[in-house]
Amino acid sequence: MTKHKLKIFIDFDGTITKKDVGEEIILNFGDPEKAFKLIELWMADKLNSGELWLKLYETIKSLDEIEFNKFLNSFEIDDYFQDFISFCKENDLEVVVLSDGFDYYISRILFNSKLDDLPAYSNKLKINYPSDFSLEFPHSDSECTQCANCKRNHIINNSSEDDFTIYIGDGYSDKCPAQFTDYIFAKRSLLKFCDANRISYFPFNNFKDVMERVNSLVNKKRLKKRHQAELKRRKVYAQG
Repeated sequence: MTKHKLKIFIDFDGTITKKDVGEEIILNFGDPEKAFKLIELWMADKLNSGELWLKLYETIKSLDEIEFNKFLNSFEIDDYFQDFISFCKENDLEVVVLSDGFDYYISRILFNSKLDDLPAYSNKLKINYPSDFSLEFPHSDSECTQCANCKRNHIINNSSEDDFTIYIGDGYSDKCPAQFTDYIFAKRSLLKFCDANRISYFPFNNFKDVMERVNSLVNKKRLKKRHQAELKRRKVYAQG
């Protein structure tokens, strides 16, 4: 197997970053009490992600541009993420960032970390300060009833049946894409979902753990696709 057959897809909030940026924005500038109630509805599948985000941003009454951007600049990425990306480049491994969050802060944080060359698919946020928020969901899918940014579609569109796919994530929004990938790195909510649904995964604490495991996959003579993920992908390929 050649190295370029591995395709890596990575969640942003709480996976690349040490904290969930989207969540922290609402907790610091919105109404936390309302937010927790809305998130409970989302986790009970009574709201999809797009509906959730629209309602969450309604709880933000105003933002000061300088204060808000300073707040965003304070977020740190995983201590080993830059090393992991260097490793991927050295081994010709394709990396794509998939987020149910927003480009406004993702592009800023990646730029601050000198990683703005990474391809990233996310929702879009435009702010006309202090209180006009325009939220757009260009990657939504009418067949996907939960996601604002359908990560599954990005995995399908950016890989082929010959590829071995990897997904790295931590949250509730990662449960859909994880079902379509061969190798899963999981922590927090995603780990619990994989356990509950008997989906094989590698637990991880940071990207040093991920890098060591991916290195072993790169150097393995033979890789095996995850059967259930392969069946799910083939079903979508057939529909296309």
